Amino acid sequence: DGLDDITLTTDANDGLRFYKNIGGFFVQQTINIPDLNYQTKQVNWVDIDNDGDKDLFATSNTNGNRLYRNDGNLNFTDITIAAGLPTSNLMTYGASWGDYNNDGFLDVFISNRDATVNTSNPNYLFKNNGNGTFTDVSVIAGIDREKHLSFCSAFIDFNNDGWQDIYISNDKLIHRNQLYKNNGDGTFTEFGAASNSDVLIDAMTVTVGDYNADGWFDIYITNLGRSVFLKNNGDETFTDVATETGTEFDSIGWGAIFLDADNDTDLDLYVSSSAYNSDTYISSAFYENKGDGIYQIPANAGFENDDSYSHCNAIGDINNDGLVDFVVTNTHNQNVFLWQNQNTSNNNWLKVKLEGTTSNRDGIGSVIEISVNGQKQYGYTLCGEGYLSQNSGYEFFGLGQSTVVDYIKVTWLSGIEDVYFNVPGNQVFNVLEGSSLSIDEFNETTISLSPNPMKDVLRISATKPITEITIYNVLNQMVFKQRYNTSELTINSSEFSPGIYFVKAATEHGMSTYKLIKE
Repeated sequence: DGLDDITLTTDANDGLRFYKNIGGFFVQQTINIPDLNYQTKQVNWVDIDNDGDKDLFATSNTNGNRLYRNDGNLNFTDITIAAGLPTSNLMTYGASWGDYNNDGFLDVFISNRDATVNTSNPNYLFKNNGNGTFTDVSVIAGIDREKHLSFCSAFIDFNNDGWQDIYISNDKLIHRNQLYKNNGDGTFTEFGAASNSDVLIDAMTVTVGDYNADGWFDIYITNLGRSVFLKNNGDETFTDVATETGTEFDSIGWGAIFLDADNDTDLDLYVSSSAYNSDTYISSAFYENKGDGIYQIPANAGFENDDSYSHCNAIGDINNDGLVDFVVTNTHNQNVFLWQNQNTSNNNWLKVKLEGTTSNRDGIGSVIEISVNGQKQYGYTLCGEGYLSQNSGYEFFGLGQSTVVDYIKVTWLSGIEDVYFNVPGNQVFNVLEGSSLSIDEFNETTISLSPNPMKDVLRISATKPITEITIYNVLNQMVFKQRYNTSELTINSSEFSPGIYFVKAATEHGMSTYKLIKE
């Protein structure tokens, strides 16, 4: 229905709590989920089969993980065994979903942690086979079998090569955090030390965002003590900038979220803490981005009495007013916090919702680039991020006083790029993969490719001059690139192997993508 609902994990003998959003108010909803009355750690709403509805994955450190298929009408079926996922207790905390092999189906990384290394389990990567089943590919993919006391992970393309990498937070100063670099062939290489991201702390969350809007995604990691803020340098290395940005948060840190709370075009930061009534540590904190990469805790932001045993947090927009709200879970029988954003700046906003066709249905792993008066912002779609959390399925952007976005560019894991120009703000903008020709600017230019399927020759014609043609194969490998200034051109495709290709055609109005078959 377009409204963000809330799901809460619970303790033993108490099933998951589902709260349906009814115009900004929430009503607890009964959902038919069999045998889910034990302690759960994280829930992921994830479309495992690309059928357009959300299935449910629940982790537990006491009773084993469960995967439930959404059958519609609030009915779910436990398919854990049929899907090939383990039902034994792995002592799992976190789970994150991404498409590591770019086949259009979401895979899952499972983070396991017990009280000690001796009693814990290694982490697991399960490949989605696309037929409702999963295969454990941990060993062949290069995921080590050591026991790391891992809280959570995130799929992130840290080097912008089109392949999702995996970053993992490890607890208890025993094992360093890990960064698995995706080699693009179904395997990973541990790259933590080489990238300077292998911090040795009591790591809790993995929170991803581009705080300085340079197009390279950064990582915030909470800690028992000083937190770490890894700035992505764009050369496959990171630098800890927690001190220089003012975000050390020297406390008992747990969850963290990036959000543009005042829609002023830069990302602010909220961090949860379990330092309840402490004289030593600060409680949860809201950091405002001052626009120059420096963060400050503002006075009178509403969090002055935020003093609880807080752990997880997740963002959404409960009343569709374009202001990002968030929910915080607390332990020790303290109530949940639902923080409603009451910012009065009157800044404008944009929410983007993706629907994949060649890529996975929810567009997880896509990069969304927007430009506002020439100033760029970047969003990255995740499923299962932060400390045991999952954010809204919308991507949020603040526009400041601007009412129109120069352009929106979505780069999907398939390699397809969709570009839209002159998009009005203060709306939910839906993007269907491969459909960007529907906008007015692209309607001015009609491009045709023939024959399709092609054999030895590809002919391309357009009503306006084509400036560049780039062709990628299904593995997202570039096989052809050439600049032009003509509306009629011919490409020799005789050396192309049979299969599926994607042709990106650039004109003065932008870029559009076409699917092509070589016989």
